[in-house]
Amino acid sequence: LWNVKRPDVVRAIYQGYADAGSDYITTNSFGGTSYRLKLHKLQDQVFELNRAAAALAREVAGADRLVAGSVGPTGELMEPLGTLTIAEARAGFADQVAGLAAGGADFILIETMSSLDEVQAAVEGARQACDLPVVVTMTFDTNFRTMMGVTPAQAVQTLSEWGITVIGANCGNGPAEIERIMWEMAQARPEGVVLMAQSNAGLPRWLDGEISYDGTPEVMADYAQRMRALGVQVIGACCGSTPDHLSAMRAALDGPPMTGYEPHFEQKQTETTAERRSARRALREQA
Repeated sequence: LWNVKRPDVVRAIYQGYADAGSDYITTNSFGGTSYRLKLHKLQDQVFELNRAAAALAREVAGADRLVAGSVGPTGELMEPLGTLTIAEARAGFADQVAGLAAGGADFILIETMSSLDEVQAAVEGARQACDLPVVVTMTFDTNFRTMMGVTPAQAVQTLSEWGITVIGANCGNGPAEIERIMWEMAQARPEGVVLMAQSNAGLPRWLDGEISYDGTPEVMADYAQRMRALGVQVIGACCGSTPDHLSAMRAALDGPPMTGYEPHFEQKQTETTAERRSARRALREQA
């Protein structure tokens, strides 16, 4: 709502990230579908609020930076686990994206997704509403699966089949875990796919009555270097990140690449359930 009621505040926040050296500015429209806005009785302002979000970012970005139109999950469960159909979700996403496109977004960033069905609806809705490029990032838990069980490899393979050429991960549990996730994506990505990572600035904690994140700018600078060493080409940040974090990341990426990169995890492909069952069956047959 502040996009139309307090645009000066939103503009100043965008400007802070631009001044920190960001190449693209992400709109504050993550919860901009009618499904999220209805929680605040604003579902009849989807187009207006999303257009304003993108227009303010466009003002700040100017000609030197891109504007990413952020599209987050509906918050509803898709069929058969819930009642939301792909057609309904597609229509909701299309309404949001139409506003972002009208406001001047350069590309649509579908982010923090857990379900491939919801991603499908979002991608189809975006393509129905405009002809802007579509980027998709999913979010993974400590088991290196999304909430709906999608692996990093499945994500990059499936999304590339849908014609998405910039694919990645965002949010999650901080730089250490996203490094493993991006390594798995790098092993599975088809030729021509660009990888994108946007880690949280560490983990959230309650401190002095406020939520803060434990990832320092130095931690995020190291994360940026490690992502580049993995071959990730679009490197950003997510929850808890401030202009100070982005400034440190910008300085790190403007400097020389990391030498002698060593991952913070065991370099081993995650076994699928079928592979584990097959291995156990082979052992039983040998016994």
